[in-house]
Amino acid sequence: MTAVAGVVLAAGEGQRLRPLTATVPKALCPVGNLALLDHALRRLAGLGLSGPATVAVNAAYLADQIVSHVGARAHLSVEPDGPIGTSGGVARLRPWIDGRGVLVGNADAYLHDPFRDPGKDIAALLDNWSGETVRMLTKPCFPGDTGGFSGRRFAGFSLIPWRYVRDLAEVDSNLVRTVWRPAEAAGDLELIAYEGLYLDTGTPADYLEANLHAAAGNVLADESARVTGTATESVLGPGALVEGTATRCVLWPGAHIPATESLTDAIRTATGLTIKI
Repeated sequence: MTAVAGVVLAAGEGQRLRPLTATVPKALCPVGNLALLDHALRRLAGLGLSGPATVAVNAAYLADQIVSHVGARAHLSVEPDGPIGTSGGVARLRPWIDGRGVLVGNADAYLHDPFRDPGKDIAALLDNWSGETVRMLTKPCFPGDTGGFSGRRFAGFSLIPWRYVRDLAEVDSNLVRTVWRPAEAAGDLELIAYEGLYLDTGTPADYLEANLHAAAGNVLADESARVTGTATESVLGPGALVEGTATRCVLWPGAHIPATESLTDAIRTATGLTIKI
């Protein structure tokens, strides 16, 4: 089998998720009380890819937080002058990739496939891969979506052979332009159907939806969270306190709902920042 490395793209500013990402990188926003970045690293580990020899994470926006969070778990590639796009980020890692194929995932992808064992939900990308084609995890396009690939849309992860990686330039660009469309034109693009749920958590509404899916209709609470009021279908982070009522909410670590408040369909941080959907 062709040697494969894993890359998690975590350099973006997360502008669509603001103001949540004003002080926290999008990749570190928690879904189900686990940072999005950690979901991606666990997914790669389920395929046997873990540690700095086989997994890399790139960082740019609030990079110090990403570097501290990852530690020695992966090779780190910091883009000091700001994000250089998905293609530029992979290009910067070429010396580390060093001839291998690369399984590239977006840190903000939320994936859940009930049809495969946990940690193996993207394994189809690697099944019987020749090492020559570009593979893309996909879902059917939404009605009216004209930006997909043969009626299907990208679902968070793609597999790129070295022959495409080696020619990437370390400039601000994206994989759509430098890899996926050229591969499509050359007949080298394989669209791999993903049967599970995929959400791009780039907007507050989708971010809340991903958290509520992780809660599975229940209250998913860290052991240090406290509820003296009422919580329903919510995710409660470490140290969160619900004295009032939380319904379909995400409370970040240390967030608080006082006894006089009823909060529904909302995200709240420890500073009191609240986004209602």
